[in-house]
Amino acid sequence: MTQDYSSLDATAVIAGFQSETLSTEAYAEFITDQVQAHSALNAISFFDASTLKSRMSSALSNHPKGALAGLPIVAKDNINTTCFPTSAGTPALLDHVPESDAPVVKMIDSAGGLIGAKAGMHELAFGITSNNAATGAIHNPAAPDLIPGGSSGGTAAAIGAGIFPMGLGSDTGGSCRIPAALCGTVGYRPSSGRYSQNGVIPISRTKDTVGSLARSVRDIALMDSVLAAESSPISGVDLGNIRLGVPTKGYYDTLDPEVEAVIESALNALVKAGVTLVEVDASELLELNKVTSSPLVAVESKEGLAQYLKEYAPHISFDQLVSQIKSPDVARVFAAIGPDSAQQLSAYQEAINTHIPAMKQKYHQLFNDNDLTGMIFPTTPITARPIGQDEQVSINGQNYGTFPTYVRNTDPITNIGAPGISIPCPVGGGLPVGLECDALPGQDRVLLGIAQAIEQALR
Repeated sequence: MTQDYSSLDATAVIAGFQSETLSTEAYAEFITDQVQAHSALNAISFFDASTLKSRMSSALSNHPKGALAGLPIVAKDNINTTCFPTSAGTPALLDHVPESDAPVVKMIDSAGGLIGAKAGMHELAFGITSNNAATGAIHNPAAPDLIPGGSSGGTAAAIGAGIFPMGLGSDTGGSCRIPAALCGTVGYRPSSGRYSQNGVIPISRTKDTVGSLARSVRDIALMDSVLAAESSPISGVDLGNIRLGVPTKGYYDTLDPEVEAVIESALNALVKAGVTLVEVDASELLELNKVTSSPLVAVESKEGLAQYLKEYAPHISFDQLVSQIKSPDVARVFAAIGPDSAQQLSAYQEAINTHIPAMKQKYHQLFNDNDLTGMIFPTTPITARPIGQDEQVSINGQNYGTFPTYVRNTDPITNIGAPGISIPCPVGGGLPVGLECDALPGQDRVLLGIAQAIEQALR
């Protein structure tokens, strides 16, 4: 029986390696045992126990002072790795091993870390349930009959279950923050363009970014410093100097009673810690968002996937990829997208030239008019729901679309290019609930400092 290291965050593991109070061999054995113990979650898509010890030992000896010295990281299965296949959870790519690592993977290697496993995901990242018909549903570690969220569901489940301390995801409409909220981890989307997006199977060049999930905000800050080559430390934040916008109109509509109670308790804790909460109206942002995201994805996904295949998997055509999609919800999306039409291209141009500038203007105006440091709200309006509720969920006796419900609060900043982080709330035995804090584009290190202070206040 190996020692249980599941309570350690990544920062503590690295410190243990560097002080020699924790051996890479012992930690590799622990992870191998965890992968096996939690195999029923279906969180891990590719893992090689036979090489993990030697790879961790080599990473630490090659970079003993590295920021990630010896740390194994779980990466979403749409990020190119040469050590494991990169399948995006879709049949046409199940055996696809790229010839080069994605730049974010190379940066992790240079910092002394390594990709210890690949994590399962919603097929092609086109959904938020991670109920993947091709590779099997991923289960929530808090309650295995429930969804883990998505599309980075495997990464969130692996961290929530204590298999790995930290991981990579990708975030297009909320795909790091939604599963983080539902699995009780921290999930981070950086400002658009902060991390390299090369070598990642795409959905939308406008909205996509690599993101991270972890057990603590300090781990997220550590990964951000590596992926953004950002050496400035996170500054300590006095919550008494922080003003956070509470967008009650829109973001707080139609909440699950459980979420509402947990969020209200969290906001009360922040007020006690000195935070000034300012009620703001962000409903116009949500209305603009409704006419922005779909046209972007419809046009950019076809172009981006075709380009990815041409560059990294030239033996597979776009039509072959689409014809083998197995998840019904994803197949329906691609059937609805179809070939470019004049109407589709017109909606796309309107999104790019009119709606996104209007959203950015409105977002900055909210911050400026109210002297805000950030905005704060429930990451998702509801907690995790049973696997299989792919089309509709019930809230307070009424049915709503599953996808639009879960992405409602997380999606707007993806069109603005702003950073956002989901922090787990104390739930007292209930299902996990996430509290999201968003900032202005480019204010990543400021946001991470605020998030660290919020995390401490909630504890």
